[in-house]
Amino acid sequence: MSFEDLHRPLSSVGFRGAIRWIIIISGAMLIAQQFAGRWLVPYLGLVPAQVIDHFWLWQPITYLFLHGGLFHWLFNMFILWMFGAELERRWGTVEFLKFFFVTGIGAALCVLLLSPHSYAPTIGSSGSVFGLIVAFAMLYPDAVLYMYFLIPLKAWQAAILFAFIEFFAGMDGGGMGIARFAHLGGMLTGFLYLRFYSGMTIQVKGWFRSMKPEPKPRVELHEVTDELVSRVDRILDKVLKEGVDSLTPEEKRIMDRYASTRKR
Repeated sequence: MSFEDLHRPLSSVGFRGAIRWIIIISGAMLIAQQFAGRWLVPYLGLVPAQVIDHFWLWQPITYLFLHGGLFHWLFNMFILWMFGAELERRWGTVEFLKFFFVTGIGAALCVLLLSPHSYAPTIGSSGSVFGLIVAFAMLYPDAVLYMYFLIPLKAWQAAILFAFIEFFAGMDGGGMGIARFAHLGGMLTGFLYLRFYSGMTIQVKGWFRSMKPEPKPRVELHEVTDELVSRVDRILDKVLKEGVDSLTPEEKRIMDRYASTRKR
């Protein structure tokens, strides 16, 4: 994977397609909550007892567009944009929306299983957002994220760290505990969807690549190119620092090839 592919996603300025409309609709609903929150949250939020006992089947979808306040909305929309812009560009709007709703519904099912008779509403797109984090880590495991803008972590490391944080935070119990496990439900749903759904499997072969790097393919170099010269320079630097005995068989082959081209 090229340097551009590893770093461009985090610097994307894309604000279009599904992401734009999710942000606009969620923002509009946030404003509406200020005037009709007492009605909107019980009716459009995820209330397990209403879904199971009264078949309010729209709630596992509509709860994604409600939020608990401005900062809750800002955080989710920022993560949606930061990770989702590249995923939508790569997958297309239809597949991106499918993933967004699948992970959101997966998070909702987690809430329904853990508290089937609860009348406490769950709101927010956090389940889908955490699913996007997993998807990004599977597609770009070596991309570097800066926790708190200071601590560098690879994407796959950050995804695992977030999962641990959510799990142990969820063990505290209570309403917030259920919400934490909903986040984990979104992450698990996203992983399973990408790992086993036939239409997406090819795109996620890189998962765990950074823990066990794939060997680079052998490159046959028959003429003096910029790539050959660059590799020879790096090998010579290694010889100066570590000696000739430190060269690998591949590096020796490159030097022999370079020497043969110079004699022509």
